[in-house]
Amino acid sequence: IQKFGNFANRMLFSRESLEMATRLEISSHHATRFVSAGVSSILDAGCGIGGDSLAFAGAGLEVVAVESNEVIAALAAFNLQPFENARVENANVTEIDLSESDALWFDPSRRDGVKRSRNHQDWEPPLSWILEQTSDRSSGIKLAPGTDRKIIPTDREAQWVSFKGETLQMILWSGNAARSGVARSALVLKESGGTEIVGPHDSPDEPSGPLSEFLHEPDGAVIRARLIGDLARTHGANMIDSQIAYITSASPIESALVQSFQVLDYCPYSTKNIRELVRGANLRTLEIKKRGIDLDPAKLRRTLPLDGQEHGTLILTRLEGVKTAILARRAN
Repeated sequence: IQKFGNFANRMLFSRESLEMATRLEISSHHATRFVSAGVSSILDAGCGIGGDSLAFAGAGLEVVAVESNEVIAALAAFNLQPFENARVENANVTEIDLSESDALWFDPSRRDGVKRSRNHQDWEPPLSWILEQTSDRSSGIKLAPGTDRKIIPTDREAQWVSFKGETLQMILWSGNAARSGVARSALVLKESGGTEIVGPHDSPDEPSGPLSEFLHEPDGAVIRARLIGDLARTHGANMIDSQIAYITSASPIESALVQSFQVLDYCPYSTKNIRELVRGANLRTLEIKKRGIDLDPAKLRRTLPLDGQEHGTLILTRLEGVKTAILARRAN
């Protein structure tokens, strides 16, 4: 199973617990943060099948993994068996002593039956209780990437994490696990490693301007962290529209924080204009991306002349308020 690499061969899962578990590439990042914070022991509250605990134990931390579900706790105990520095407790974390560990890691249950609950006071344990326990400790709280930003405390580092282009989680870091002066961060992980952008707060967007030679789509983690403006300023780029998360520049951006496209041609958005744009490009395959325009890409593709030899990308969006079709090719 891809989430756990070589560990998967000797692990036990349930369908739901596997779905909720953290990928090894991401849990290794969590462990590194705690090791860098100088902690030697950690309590993993809501450990599930032990995804994060595996990384914590593998990094040499003493791990107490707590899980309230008896069956899932048994799976976690089996999965953590190879590590003498890890043990599992089947307990409600609100009823145990949290003071014995240097650091705390929380992954609260956000489901009400089979559905996710948006009310953070209905989580198990409630977010208010978790924030109280972690206010003066080296801690991390794993939340969904789309969690309401209004509940992010001003004294925490909020970090959005993506893997292979999918934004998977948002972490609230505190204590020594948080970084001084960093309130927002976006970490983009790929198999080749990680790239990050950080900021002291949400960054103001750059003003919008004309489309230049290259168009760039920031990674979802950068968008969620609201660091698009800082990213644009770092690379001499500007927004293409005040409401659209694309930036443009005269030069390519060699960074995992963006997908870059070389602009070939563009025209006002209409079905007729798009067909003419594609007909003159000798295309055999066409990737269609949209942002700010509501349409069905598959339905549109069936109407386009794709009998050539080349591959292209059609980006349907708005340029300074005007619906526009952009023909491009990938630059990274």
